[in-house]
Amino acid sequence: MAKLVAVQPQHHPPSSLSLLPSSFSDFNGARLRACIQYKRKVRQPKGALQVTASSNKKILIMGGTRFIGVFLSRLLVKEGHQVTLFTRGKAPITQQLPGESEKDYADFSSKILHLKGDRKDFDFVKSSLAAEDFDVVYDINGREADEVGPILDALPKLEQYIYCSSAGVYLKSDYMPHCETDAVDPKSRHKGKLETENLLASSGVNWTSLRPVYIYGPLNYNPVEEWFFHRLKAGRPIPIPNSGMQITQLGHVKDLATAFFQVLGKEKASKQVFNISGEKYVTFNGLAKACAKAAGFPEPEIIHYNPKEFDFGKKKAFPFRDQHYFASVDKAKSVLGWKPEFDLVEGLADSYNLDFGRGTFRKEADFTTDDMILGKSLVLQT
Repeated sequence: MAKLVAVQPQHHPPSSLSLLPSSFSDFNGARLRACIQYKRKVRQPKGALQVTASSNKKILIMGGTRFIGVFLSRLLVKEGHQVTLFTRGKAPITQQLPGESEKDYADFSSKILHLKGDRKDFDFVKSSLAAEDFDVVYDINGREADEVGPILDALPKLEQYIYCSSAGVYLKSDYMPHCETDAVDPKSRHKGKLETENLLASSGVNWTSLRPVYIYGPLNYNPVEEWFFHRLKAGRPIPIPNSGMQITQLGHVKDLATAFFQVLGKEKASKQVFNISGEKYVTFNGLAKACAKAAGFPEPEIIHYNPKEFDFGKKKAFPFRDQHYFASVDKAKSVLGWKPEFDLVEGLADSYNLDFGRGTFRKEADFTTDDMILGKSLVLQT
């Protein structure tokens, strides 16, 4: 049986689940204080996740123990909401972030609740959620529409369902950037997310869906910036497919968390889709150079190759889709008043300094495909 419990850090004494606002970290060690009594705009250091006053809610996050959820849950707790994470319990429910003080971490972890279970066990989902009567659901890890129906059935009085979709649902187009009204691809590898959006739209629930492009930042479990950092650290050339002039887009995880936070309870976000990413686009070549600049490495040697000339088997030689892929964030800026805080180099520096630069990463370096590419390149040069 799953249990709804408060998660306590082992080295701190238990404390009550107080919902009063408290100081929090901007994840770079700078301390800020949330002001609940006055909606006074305060200039904050780069990288801070900002909060504004709102009524306290009983919030369920499906997932929440890694990447997006780690930052989003801190925003919600600091605002005074009661936050429960629904996970299988295979990963630690909370983790201390780089630059986060012991006090801030203890305060955060003492207020997080955990509901252990498998979201694919639909009967359990219905019974356990119905007993809790949550006001808002943040679905961070949902991939298929059939995973959402039981949640909606269990919470008939749900005020808002906020979903993490993907810009990968758009149909490939010659007209860019992608906008929220563009045609979608029902056969894309993200078709489950598209079907989930369709289910939410037909369910009658108040919903909001965010469509990120590529997400980067500290604790990223996808090899986005980490792929470049491994090669830069090893002093290796960067192999990039074709011309390297393919245009793409990255959005910082803290900016995405802020967008998720800002749609909470916002009438203008009701039954709406928003693209969320960085404001500027970048070529593959430019991204390699930006990673080097952010991490303090010399500008890298870039080797271009034709992917059709290689058989990489099941290995992935490059972490991005080999095409133009970027989206407009104008709607989120105008409707939500949201604006990304990080430009690309600043965001990559934040990721490097708080993660890879500290010796932490998710995947070990694998240069197998690089060596295949570089080996053929050397033969051609000879």
